[in-house]
Amino acid sequence: MQPIKIMSLLLVLSFLAACAEQKVKLEHGIDESAGGDETYIITTETAVYYLEKQGGGLSSMLDKDGIDWLGFHKKKGSAHKGEYRGFPNAIHKQDGSYFHAMNANTDPSSSIVNLESGDHVQITFTSDNKKWEGVWDFYPDRCDFTMSKISDGFKYWIQYEGVPGGEMDSTDFWFSSRSDSFHFINESSTGDLPGPEWMAFGDEQSPRTIFLLHHDDDNYPDTYVSRPDMTVLGFGRENKNKFLTKSQRFSIGFIESKNYNEIKMNIMKILAN
Repeated sequence: MQPIKIMSLLLVLSFLAACAEQKVKLEHGIDESAGGDETYIITTETAVYYLEKQGGGLSSMLDKDGIDWLGFHKKKGSAHKGEYRGFPNAIHKQDGSYFHAMNANTDPSSSIVNLESGDHVQITFTSDNKKWEGVWDFYPDRCDFTMSKISDGFKYWIQYEGVPGGEMDSTDFWFSSRSDSFHFINESSTGDLPGPEWMAFGDEQSPRTIFLLHHDDDNYPDTYVSRPDMTVLGFGRENKNKFLTKSQRFSIGFIESKNYNEIKMNIMKILAN
């Protein structure tokens, strides 16, 4: 074989190996289903995340079957059917409204990509008033959101407002760290979740669940209530009161199981990392 052909073959093999090792991929585009705003599109082994560049929150989160478990749309007046949905929906009328997919009431943020590798993408968002900062870390098995800067004298919550399995209906359910009992989606949960604080939502017609994990145990209330068209899980939330005041980390992701013990095992693995 001629030297130039050997070199070409080596380059191809090197490229294929790099592609095989790329477990987290960052691209740029728009989220049509959310209303057409610019997003970071992060593709991992378990999910595709659409992170809005202006709002600083997730607008869509697709599973392996292409089903969106968030279902945000910015149409004004759509309420629980669209504009309220997303993650982490953290700052609402607390020295601004930030880190929410961009709807009529969301204040803008700026962003910078800090890290882009084959198994980790990190993006930092800063509110336009410069008083709030949130860091997104995308890994093969999950997405982490860390509230890294809090405006003095204000509080926040972290919320999953979405649609398990793509639609809120009677086949949806949830588990939590409180007990291994199965709960129908319209059952509420109140009070501080025992550590490690987590909840997982599923659909009987789907092979997987979506989990929400609070890495830092506290004594603040964690509330879940259902709406006709979406979930409302709030870490550090009770009614409309916010309780979180420190920098803390939260995870969201899919687990390819509906079994309580398997879900718990996967969550414990994440905490051990």
